Amino acid sequence: MNTAIFIRKVITGEGAVNGLADLMDKYQPKKVMLFADPIIVQVGAAKKIESILEAKGVQYQIYSDIKPEPLVEHGDMAVKAVRDYGAELVIGIGGGSCLDLAKVAACLVKNEGSIADYLNLTGKKKLTNPGVIKILLPTTAGTGAEVTFNAVFSLGNTKDIISDENILADVAIVDPEFTYTLPPRVTAGSGIDALTHALEAFTSKGGTELTDTLAIEAVRKISRNITTATWNGTDIKARGEMVWGSLIASLSYFNAGVHAVHALAYPLGGLFHISHGESNAVLLPYIFDYIWPSCIQKMVLIAEAMDLPCDGKSEREIALMVVQHLHNLIKDTGLPVTIQDYGIKASDLDRIAQDATEQKRLLGRCPRMLKLEDIRKVYQAAYDGKLSE
Repeated sequence: MNTAIFIRKVITGEGAVNGLADLMDKYQPKKVMLFADPIIVQVGAAKKIESILEAKGVQYQIYSDIKPEPLVEHGDMAVKAVRDYGAELVIGIGGGSCLDLAKVAACLVKNEGSIADYLNLTGKKKLTNPGVIKILLPTTAGTGAEVTFNAVFSLGNTKDIISDENILADVAIVDPEFTYTLPPRVTAGSGIDALTHALEAFTSKGGTELTDTLAIEAVRKISRNITTATWNGTDIKARGEMVWGSLIASLSYFNAGVHAVHALAYPLGGLFHISHGESNAVLLPYIFDYIWPSCIQKMVLIAEAMDLPCDGKSEREIALMVVQHLHNLIKDTGLPVTIQDYGIKASDLDRIAQDATEQKRLLGRCPRMLKLEDIRKVYQAAYDGKLSE
């Protein structure tokens, strides 16, 4: 028996943000806390939301003290802000870190304790109350935070998450218009993050026929459009395909689970403050270069989804072709292809390998068991920039 969990409502399409007006009529909040990335406020992208709230006579306060890869204390500050303002509804607009803070703050305002009390690796408490209404609007096509109940926090040397159904948003508004002005590097990093979600969900031990169907379609959409979306942000079709690909990849990985790429990426974000998307991107080809023998039939299906030339090739050749294509995609979108490019030294590899072994929940879903020595080999390959021949 398999179980799948999905968000209650998703509003999609160009102009979907206008659906917020009906939601204000439905929930009738007196006070709203609007979480918004600082750049979103700076460029005026939150004005549409503000105008809807003002037209409905809803009081609101903007919270933009949002840091990339937020620390636990940043999360506690966000909870306090919602509680002090007395918000009855929380709206989040921005990237993954912003949406994670918004949904956690909206939830914990009705629960006791700190963010630290609910972390996956070290927390002792369980959330018992969903908190106040949560509405999330992503501005990147990548993290999937709007439709998942995971929230990631930095612990200094690594990362941990809060994962609980009570965090799940009440409504996600996925409007591709918010992605049209994303710069190339953000488009690339968030897009490869979404592709990683799809690839890991498709090869996860927790996958099902349902999650596989979503994941492989996400691979198709993202892999065929990410380069165009990165370098020609005005291509509305490519942007739209990236948004849809990110959304269905998120619905897939949310249920199937991600595995080794995320496990090994967490220490890069925690220790070296590399963004989540780029931490995944720089490791993606090297992880799949190491694990493909354990999921070779699925590698063939991935190649077909990516529209790679498979005729006359053996399964091994196809799997290695996929690995090389992933490397090329990352390079073609302008992202670094070795961890050396981020200033990581050879002397750091033992430490980050040891830290990665702590991500047992993620590593347990990987189709190939990765022990400390395996993880160290993957990091070495990512350091050297060397793939199998």
